[in-house]
Amino acid sequence: MPSQRNLTFYHAVPSRSGTVHWMLQELGIPFDVKLVDIRGGEGQTPEFLALNPLGKVPTITHGDTVVTEAAAICCYLADLYPEAGLAPALDDPKRGEYLRWLFFSPSTIEPAMIDRVRQYTAEDSSQNSYRDWETLVPILVDFVGKADPWLMGKSFTTVDVVFGSTIRFGCMFGILPKYPEFETYIARIDARPAYQRAQELDAPHFAAAMAG
Repeated sequence: MPSQRNLTFYHAVPSRSGTVHWMLQELGIPFDVKLVDIRGGEGQTPEFLALNPLGKVPTITHGDTVVTEAAAICCYLADLYPEAGLAPALDDPKRGEYLRWLFFSPSTIEPAMIDRVRQYTAEDSSQNSYRDWETLVPILVDFVGKADPWLMGKSFTTVDVVFGSTIRFGCMFGILPKYPEFETYIARIDARPAYQRAQELDAPHFAAAMAG
């Protein structure tokens, strides 16, 4: 049973691991937290590099299993605890669309936002996972605008955790335009008790990181 294996969450604030922290709060499962001082070099210790050769968070260990990358971790956890109802079953026809949007965020939206911040424009946009910014943003607005009230329909899923975190981040830092569709959806995220718990628990670490 999943509960018989210790789950350890390697976390740094602020970082992408905040997405996984929210996911863990949504699941309401027991887990251990190990804070990693990435700026202080703790991600480059031999012990941590043995878990994640990139020296990055988030990383989780679950028994002898190691999972890295926020979307992959969230997918793993959703399938590990199906009773939480955060993922369609393997034989559910909605599974394909669920996986598409779950991994759309790290593979397509994040590279686009990084290029946007760096003001980078490829001469040949056909090589980009997101094609170009002007093509991507209307897709995001359309998808988020159809949330009813969540991205996959009536039920909140892992897609909302991963995709929603990226949309929220993009709007918070002015990378994405603050369209009403985004703001309405973000307000629903902000109202979730699990999201609020994750933010409250991370707040002291965030303040310390900013002060440092």
